[in-house]
Amino acid sequence: MLGAGLYGVLVAEARIARRVIGNATDSPPDATGWYGRGRPGPAIRIALLGDSSAAGYGVQRVEDTTGAHLATGMAAQADRRVHLRSFAVVGAQSSQLADQVDAVIGTHPDLAVVLIGANDVTHTVLPSASVRHLAEGVRRLREAGIAVVVGTCPDLGTIRPIPPPLKQVAREWSRRLAAAQTITVVENGGRSVSLGDILGPEFDAAPALLFGPDRFHPSADGYRQLASVLIPSCLAALDLLPEDEARPEPLRREGILPVAAAAVRAARVPGTEVDGTEVGGNQRGLRGRWVELRHRRRRPSTEAESPDEHEDSEAGADPAASGA
Repeated sequence: MLGAGLYGVLVAEARIARRVIGNATDSPPDATGWYGRGRPGPAIRIALLGDSSAAGYGVQRVEDTTGAHLATGMAAQADRRVHLRSFAVVGAQSSQLADQVDAVIGTHPDLAVVLIGANDVTHTVLPSASVRHLAEGVRRLREAGIAVVVGTCPDLGTIRPIPPPLKQVAREWSRRLAAAQTITVVENGGRSVSLGDILGPEFDAAPALLFGPDRFHPSADGYRQLASVLIPSCLAALDLLPEDEARPEPLRREGILPVAAAAVRAARVPGTEVDGTEVGGNQRGLRGRWVELRHRRRRPSTEAESPDEHEDSEAGADPAASGA
């Protein structure tokens, strides 16, 4: 009886929270295009997949979207032109990644950035089902020769419209999903980045600044923070970081761990990157897959550009990046 009563409370609170938050119906600005005006080539080709956090739902200017912040930052840090294509769909769950992956593979990007999971939690999709779809997507992208960075499920326990005890359930559910996503991504050849701080303590301390009007999706400043977490790992995935950042730094609590232990730590420490590695020539030890746990240094933020529809004529043509 107690269990049934608690379940009824959770269902009722979930409905109330959804009414307060509202449904994501507006289409966000499309961040697809060229970034890094005047910078040299060859261009870095990035595909952005996932849900409303990837699409930049809730902002009015394309410069405020996740894609624009990500592409501008990558162009500035790598001193290269960047072509970004956004395939993200507002409201997408992990089960809908397959269609996005189909579209991405045909464009031959260098890097795929995936942000997915929050809608799985709000629709009470079991983590085992969520990660099964994610595993298939990451595997297919890697088989196509595309580097993959996955931003794991954010901590939904900080969303203001969600009351207790649903808040505590949402926090635990999202952290479990994030840990499972980390293991799945690494096992299939990608690298994961914990996005707990997209809705974590930093955001909870300044909800008016870092949350949008619906108090669920990030604001323009929130998407900037999200991109700043992703950029160092995206640079690492493309081998574009300085040599002095190649090895883990013990003073930054970085090191080599079994994947399960690293996944639990990453889910609770925002901004943690997990990537597969070898120990003594072996990918696995007695406790499973070896991984590097990293806390990458964030780069100075750059004022986001608006995308150009066509490549800068001064830079020369890049048929592969333009889709020709």
